[in-house]
Amino acid sequence: MPGVGTLLKQAQKMQRQMEAVQAQLETKEIDVTAGGGAVAVKISVSGKFLSLKLDPEFLKEDVKLVEETLLLALQDAAKQAKEQYETEMQKVTSAFKVPGF
Repeated sequence: MPGVGTLLKQAQKMQRQMEAVQAQLETKEIDVTAGGGAVAVKISVSGKFLSLKLDPEFLKEDVKLVEETLLLALQDAAKQAKEQYETEMQKVTSAFKVPGF
């Protein structure tokens, strides 16, 4: 069984790797569209919304349709960002194994 010092070093290494991945994910972007391109959302993989664009013609549609389409686009963008974030973090944390846990 590894000593506490070895486990601490592994934890510190994992923390540095996680910080590096988080910094990379801040700059990685996802583009999501909805309503045939009427709504475009840009989000970082870390979950920060970067931009929202609406086709002016789309705004002439029924308000309920515009709201639903916008909400779907935002939800999809957030879901994709979360999934990619979790996938990247899993790559880092999967390398850290503690015997007995």
